[in-house]
Amino acid sequence: MRTPTVLTVAAGLVAAAAATGLAPRAPELGRQQTGDAELAATVRAAVDDPDGLRGLAVASIEDGRIRVAGLGDRAPGGPAVEPGTPFEIGSVGKPLTGMLLAHQVASGAVRPDDRLGTVLPGVTGPAGEVTLAELASHRAGLPRLPTGPSTWAGAWWTSLTAGNAYAGDDVDRVVADTAGLEPGDGRGAVSYSNLGMSLLGQGLAAQAGVGYPELVGRDVLRPLGMTATVVATGPDQLPAARAEGATAGGRSADAWVGAGYAPAGIGVWSTAEDLARLTAAMLAGTAPGVDAATPRFDAGGDRRIGYGWFTSRYGDREIVWHNGGTGGFRAYVGYDRAAGRGVVVLGNTARDLDALGLRVLGVTGDAASESTGLPGWIGGGLALAFTFLGGLSLWSVARRGPDRTTVLSAAVWAVLYLGLAHRLGDWSVVPGWLWPLGAALSGAALVPAVRRWRDLPVVAGAPRWRRATGTALSLAFAGLAVAVIAA
Repeated sequence: MRTPTVLTVAAGLVAAAAATGLAPRAPELGRQQTGDAELAATVRAAVDDPDGLRGLAVASIEDGRIRVAGLGDRAPGGPAVEPGTPFEIGSVGKPLTGMLLAHQVASGAVRPDDRLGTVLPGVTGPAGEVTLAELASHRAGLPRLPTGPSTWAGAWWTSLTAGNAYAGDDVDRVVADTAGLEPGDGRGAVSYSNLGMSLLGQGLAAQAGVGYPELVGRDVLRPLGMTATVVATGPDQLPAARAEGATAGGRSADAWVGAGYAPAGIGVWSTAEDLARLTAAMLAGTAPGVDAATPRFDAGGDRRIGYGWFTSRYGDREIVWHNGGTGGFRAYVGYDRAAGRGVVVLGNTARDLDALGLRVLGVTGDAASESTGLPGWIGGGLALAFTFLGGLSLWSVARRGPDRTTVLSAAVWAVLYLGLAHRLGDWSVVPGWLWPLGAALSGAALVPAVRRWRDLPVVAGAPRWRRATGTALSLAFAGLAVAVIAA
């Protein structure tokens, strides 16, 4: 074997060995368990693949009997999940706002066809004409979130960094976002809207003369005994001993907090025990605003919607439900009125739990079958692309690059691409052992780069100003990559 080939293979092996200890590992459902052992065993058996999960808090409600259990870990290497461990529940908070509307309607405080502008005077123009019932059932024709360059840029950045997607979104900001906003042509049809549900909750709170957290606590949470459920409007209000959220690939995720979007579930934390109380009361028909679960409008397919609550048909069974998802958590709450059964499943990673919840409820078939879905494959694609892109580029440049500037830039990006793959890739979809192979490719590519380095000019080819501009842009993008990796 020729010496250059030996060096190339050796460099690749050394890089792979060094990277093996740093290889990304997806979360895996831990072995610890607490609470009802039989329920924990049932849930563990219903988990078809433990990768992408870390901890679960579950509750089963049947004929008025509540059982609760915790499985796995609150955080990497941390204490066990317990039935009373707080989880971020995301959009499971929306049914609470729907129940608020139903409760206020029953008390005569508002009517379903009241206009938003009459209860939230800061909302003027066309958006103020939508009704409270339209907002509660996602039929107001409002977008999921406000549109615009700043919104999209913020969403893009927080998706990269697993940061707080609702930072700075207070009540005034939500109201201001309605300026000039017109309901779309789809008004009257169900189109999911975080903005719409937030406006509903803030309008009900303004009508009652209190803040949303106070109103939902007074009218829904405290009557149900849900004392562990928290509506956090700032980081200082997050509950103690809470679970730590993570992406499905294992990256730690910030809690989502934004007071304006609290009625849509942002900043809402609860426990399996508390949500079991809610579910039991919904089954018994005793919850404040229970009429919110009455299916009123077609939501497409086999789904209907009431005020916040969805109802779906699976064969001869009807399940009332809602799910929730934030940067690092997933939640599912569902119940079958006819069978007198309900389930709560909370998880501290971004892997969906709907199918698991349905299986625990006894629903079978395609609805209870998990699939990776488009977001998972996008994350897996990023993992694959970034893992090998830097090494392939460096290999090409090392053999044919015109100057040292180009080779050095390619070497820097080979390292940065590996970091981006580690940070952004969904390693619950793609096996983590591929990452050291990408490191091996980059390490091997360094050999021809080093061998040619001495013979290359610093800058060659294009005019210096063009080369300088290209280098500056490359450095700017490299800085952005470093920010993403470090965030």
